[in-house]
Amino acid sequence: MTDGSAWRQPGSGAPASNTGWGARPAWAAPSSTQPTTPQPAANSWWSDALADPWRDPDAPVVVVKQPADEAPALEKPPPPSSGPRVGIGLVLVVSIVTALLAGALGGTLGYVFAGGGGSTTLGGSPLGNAEANNRAPDSVAGLVKKVLPSVVTISVRVSNGTSLGSGFVVSADGHVITNNHVVEGSSGSATVRFSDATVASATVVGSDPESDIAVLKIDTNGLPDSEVVPVQFGNSDAVQVGDPVVAIGAPLGLTSTVTYGVVSYLDRPIRTSEGGTARYYAAIQTDAAVNQGNSGGPLFDAAGRVIGINSVIGTLAEDQSSAGNVGLAFAIPINHARRIATDIINTGKARRTVMGVQVDTTYQNPAGGARLATVEAGGPAEAAGLKTGDVVLSVNGKPIEESWDLTALVRRYAPGDTVDMQYLRGAAKAKASVTLVADAK
Repeated sequence: MTDGSAWRQPGSGAPASNTGWGARPAWAAPSSTQPTTPQPAANSWWSDALADPWRDPDAPVVVVKQPADEAPALEKPPPPSSGPRVGIGLVLVVSIVTALLAGALGGTLGYVFAGGGGSTTLGGSPLGNAEANNRAPDSVAGLVKKVLPSVVTISVRVSNGTSLGSGFVVSADGHVITNNHVVEGSSGSATVRFSDATVASATVVGSDPESDIAVLKIDTNGLPDSEVVPVQFGNSDAVQVGDPVVAIGAPLGLTSTVTYGVVSYLDRPIRTSEGGTARYYAAIQTDAAVNQGNSGGPLFDAAGRVIGINSVIGTLAEDQSSAGNVGLAFAIPINHARRIATDIINTGKARRTVMGVQVDTTYQNPAGGARLATVEAGGPAEAAGLKTGDVVLSVNGKPIEESWDLTALVRRYAPGDTVDMQYLRGAAKAKASVTLVADAK
C-alpha cells in the first residue's frame, strides 16, 4: 500500500523512493507487440500512459510520463526451460475434452439445422439502432451513460515529466475533486479532458496531503453549461459490504474506462507515508479493477452517486514494474473527502479530526490495540476518562490491529462527532465516549 504521494520514476538521477506500510498489502507496461496499432503523437499529453509501469505496493494509482529511452538491442532467445514439462497425459486429456466439446457442439448444430426440413433461420429480425442502444436507467450501462460526463482525466506538469490521474466535477462552476498525489509537485496548473474529448485548463485551488485530497477549478470560459455536469453525492456511511460499485477513470491513460465490482470491506484503516507525509483514512475496499491512472477517480454506487475516491490498491508484487490489480482497491469515503474539499474551497486548508492523544508506535500485541503514549491535558480523550498507558481496542466497534489504525479510524469522523471506544487498562476492559475536535494546525 502506498501513501498519497505519486510514484514518479525520474528520467535521470536517483530513483524515486517508496515507503510501504509494513506487513499489510499495498498498489506493466502495456505490450507493444502490435506495431501496426496507431500510436499517439509524441507531444500528446496522454501519450506517456501506454508505456507506464503498473502500481506497486508503495505507489498510488497515478500515471507519470517518462523521458523516452533508446530501445535496447535485441537479445538471443533464452534456451529452452529446464523446468517441469506438461505431461503427455494432460495434453491427451485436454485434447479429449476439446474433442468432446466440439463433438457435442457439432451434434447440437446438426440437430438445429436438420430440424424443420433442413431450412432454418437463426434469430429474429435485427433490432433497430434506437432499440439496440436503449438500456434501463438502473443498469450498469445506464448508470455509466448518466455519470460519464462528470468524470475527467487530469494531466499536470511535474519536475520529471507529466502526472496523469482522474477526477470528477462537483459543482456547476467547475470545481473538481482528485487525489493530492495526482497534482503534488506541480506548478498549480492542470489540463482536464472530458469524456467527449473536450479539453480545458484548470488551476489547483488547494490540497491536503494528509488526507490525499485536492481541489481543482476548471476555466469554464468558452465551455457550454452542458459540459460541466456535477456528480451526485452519495452517503458513504450507508454503504454495506456486498453493494455493487462502478469505478471510472483513466487507468494507464485509457480515458473513460469503466470497471465493476462490489464493496468487499468497510473502514479498512489505510496509512501511507511516501515522500515523508503520513496519510490516514478508513477506506472503502472493493474488488473493482483499479490501476495506475485511476487515482482521484470516482467510485459510484448502483444509483450513480459518488461514494468514494479511488486512491490505492493492494498487490502481491514487490516492485513497481510488476505490480498490478489483484482485486484489492481502496477508496477514500466521500463523506470524508467532501468535508475536506469543502474546507479547502472555503478556507484554503483542511481541518483534521483528533482526540488529543499520541500513540506508542512501538507497541505490538497479537491481540491488536493502540497504546496511548500521551494524553493531552484538557483534550477530548482526557475528558472522556482515558489515561496514558491505556490500550484502545476499538472505535465504534471497528477493531484496532495496528497502532496507527486509531488515527485512521478517528479521521473518518468530523470534528464534533462522538465515538465509543473500548480500551484496556491493565487487565480490565472499559468503555469511553470521546467527542472529537479539529486540530490546531
